[in-house]
Amino acid sequence: MSQKKSIVFFDGVCNLCNTSIDFIIRHDTNDRFLVGALQDELSKQILSDFDVDPNYLDSLVLLEDDQVFYRSTAALKIAKNLSGITPILYPFIVLPKFLRDPVYDWIARNRYKWFGKKSTCRLPTPEEKSKFLTPSNSPFQTSI
Repeated sequence: MSQKKSIVFFDGVCNLCNTSIDFIIRHDTNDRFLVGALQDELSKQILSDFDVDPNYLDSLVLLEDDQVFYRSTAALKIAKNLSGITPILYPFIVLPKFLRDPVYDWIARNRYKWFGKKSTCRLPTPEEKSKFLTPSNSPFQTSI
């Protein structure tokens, strides 16, 4: 039986976020994650079932086992499940969020200034298409 995939929601116009998604796709060797832009209607519909503000674009959002994780917690939980050296970051999860999240928030606040942004959300390449959230591969019932 296959495991339900976790979904990584990201700011689709943010260059830093898109680079992070490229990294996740490359290092998700166990095919654990789907990715979707927070601006996408399907993403908004799924997150609305979890009381996530539809205008929330300030953080990575991880939906895993019907739980929503934000900011540094989301990033560390994703890192734990990637190939390469990123799982070594996961022990930082023991630090309280009030210590981890200010660093995350500082980067998030400055991400457009430092890394720029696109005018539209990123589209997947044909090779990446199976990793992007669509109505046909969503683990949630949707009406889109």
